[in-house]
Amino acid sequence: MFTKKEAYNVAIAGATGAVGGAMLETLARRNFPINGLRLLASERSVGKKIKYQGKEYVVELLSKDAFGGIDFALFSAGASRSLEFAPAAAAAGAIVVDNSSAFRMDPEIPLVVPEVNPHAIARYSKRGIIANPNCSTIQMLVALKPIYDKVGIKRIVVSTYQAVSGTGTSAILELQKQVEDYAAGKPLTRKVYPHQIAFNCLPQIDSFLDTGYTKEEMKMVNETRKIFEDDRIGVTATAVRVPVFYGHSESINIETERKISAAEVKKLLASAPGVKVVDEPSLSQYPLAIAAEGEFETFVGRIREDESIAKGINMWVVSDNILKGAALNTIQIAEQFFKG
Repeated sequence: MFTKKEAYNVAIAGATGAVGGAMLETLARRNFPINGLRLLASERSVGKKIKYQGKEYVVELLSKDAFGGIDFALFSAGASRSLEFAPAAAAAGAIVVDNSSAFRMDPEIPLVVPEVNPHAIARYSKRGIIANPNCSTIQMLVALKPIYDKVGIKRIVVSTYQAVSGTGTSAILELQKQVEDYAAGKPLTRKVYPHQIAFNCLPQIDSFLDTGYTKEEMKMVNETRKIFEDDRIGVTATAVRVPVFYGHSESINIETERKISAAEVKKLLASAPGVKVVDEPSLSQYPLAIAAEGEFETFVGRIREDESIAKGINMWVVSDNILKGAALNTIQIAEQFFKG
């Protein structure tokens, strides 16, 4: 049972990774009440020193015995490590918020976007673990939740344009090197992706299933239904990796249950939690990946009615995939326990 305190002991599993670093920055930016901080990682990172709020912390080994006295264990260490260590953290009394795919579709574990389904957090007590959704799912549902509540949603068609940072630091470095080598007239090499990513778009994120869809695409389908608690919604996705460092962009088309105008959608989203409407086409103002980088909000624009169907809306949604798509959403979940 959770007990409110003035400050909490927090552990970050995967502290030396891109999302782990973003978690530390986000904890500081949001003034998360920290009493003690424990930074955990694999053996190759043990002993590294990381500064937080002017104090230096030494990275410790991620192990099953590393969570004594921890109130919140924030995981971004990959699915296999989450499966191995998250249950041990929960057994030690920590509330686990896991950023991997390990537990997302487990029926006993809540899958949460705080702006969308905060009520689901109450079910955490069965296993002591809360799952953070896929980054692309998070920003899409932050934008769609107000519309879903107002007029219902029958069908979602989404195409994503996802930044390389979603793959990790190695992908960021690969894109950077390919651009530099291209400019220098050198041959381009690749290790992370099956094809060159610089100046290219890859219609494959994760591996392909027998259906022809990728795992990434089906994550968006299945997670949307679980979070909305509505298996009737038709969802289809095409996920594309693009040569952008940070910020996922999405073209979203929805068919609503009841008619809603573009003007009504803009008004609805203007007051929605976590959303910032940027929609002045005459001034070429719309959401951009480079403008979303480092920001907490989910940006929505290009809101217009779909003229091909009676009850359709199109929109363009952009968010920082490392923040709202990972670190920020994780910390917002933890904050639900002592805020409000």
